[in-house]
Amino acid sequence: MKLNYRRTILAGLAFMAIYSFWQTYDNIVPLILKNSFGMNEIVTGVVMAADNILALFLLPLFGTLSDKVDSKWGKRKPFIVIGTAFTVVAIAFMPIGDNTRNLPLFLISTGLVLLFMAFFRSPCVALMPDVTPRPLRSKGNAIINLMGTVGAIYGLLMIGLVVGDGKTPDYTMLFWSVIIFMIISILVLMFTVNEKKWGEEARKAEKEHPELMEDAQEDEAPATGKKLSKPKKKSLIFLLLSVAFWYMAYNAVTSAFSRYATQVWELENGGYADCLMVATVAAVISYIPLGFLASKIGRKKSILMGIVGLFIGFLYVGLFFKYHFMINLGFIIIGVCWGAINVNSFPMVVEIANDGDVGKYTGYYYVFSMAAQVLTPVLSGALLQWVSYTTLFPYACVFSVLAFFTMIMVKHGDTKPMAKKSVLENFDVDD
Repeated sequence: MKLNYRRTILAGLAFMAIYSFWQTYDNIVPLILKNSFGMNEIVTGVVMAADNILALFLLPLFGTLSDKVDSKWGKRKPFIVIGTAFTVVAIAFMPIGDNTRNLPLFLISTGLVLLFMAFFRSPCVALMPDVTPRPLRSKGNAIINLMGTVGAIYGLLMIGLVVGDGKTPDYTMLFWSVIIFMIISILVLMFTVNEKKWGEEARKAEKEHPELMEDAQEDEAPATGKKLSKPKKKSLIFLLLSVAFWYMAYNAVTSAFSRYATQVWELENGGYADCLMVATVAAVISYIPLGFLASKIGRKKSILMGIVGLFIGFLYVGLFFKYHFMINLGFIIIGVCWGAINVNSFPMVVEIANDGDVGKYTGYYYVFSMAAQVLTPVLSGALLQWVSYTTLFPYACVFSVLAFFTMIMVKHGDTKPMAKKSVLENFDVDD
């Protein structure tokens, strides 16, 4: 059983398109709110948190709805194509609202973009496990994460290339560059991804290799909406709690690190960004090797190793903050270990799902990860303000420990390691 890299890359085009927008949104919208409309930091923070709050309710809804669709295009493609079409129209009005200083137009168009993005975000992510055999989903998720990184890099490049100087530059070309990128990506996906055929072939491959399936003794094709057994439900609950805990740890650091570095390390002129860049690059480089590692030792062991490494990385950075030249090692550890968690956690969630409920369980995954990202800046921020900035990394360590103990309780969602005749066989590509 081998991963079809071409198909996985094509299935990841929608994820790439989404991340090109989010990179632009996260970098530019706060500037527009502050410089064009004079909003303070609190109001800007509320607006920027809206996408995470909407995601708590909308992602499970649209993920579940996509599970119930049975069109000639498949389950996910109708949501992806229609959602993208409405999204790009709404994006086009955002720079108009900015340039005309029309706050209602800007907020309404932004709100519609967030709504339409939520419409196809879960179906977009669910597409990869739909067309990928279960034992290969960690490798597939590594490719999908790389596709998202490509989209994010595109957004950053466009910001550097087309955004002019001045306090309130014209962002029209930037937003249109994202629109064109999204349209091209989805058009390629629409005409190349045969969702139904690829999905049937993935299920056939699973049946041909029952020795690699965790639950080969169970029903071959569980029905949509079928209730989980009590052991599986227990594993799902502990797995989702683990997702929340490690996001509580990691997101606390990424969201507050600029303030921490300024206050504790007295870094100026954006020097803190180098540390976060080291962690990001380390994670990206490690995605594919970590996918191969999971196929050798299993997803759960890979995640547990990642959590332990995350704890060590946070502890290391917190203890050696006075020695700036040693810090990058800590962030390399954090980046690689976060990659190990990130590559394997989503496949474990959808592994527990019945084949017909992948969209719904994708929504569950995002509910817990998004809820953590809404909550942790508030909790960690309270400690930073009322206790000390030095509480940041101990806070992250505590939630890493909690994630480790809840993850130990997870007994489902893994796959049996695949034995390879040779190392080179790992890199075989199906036509």
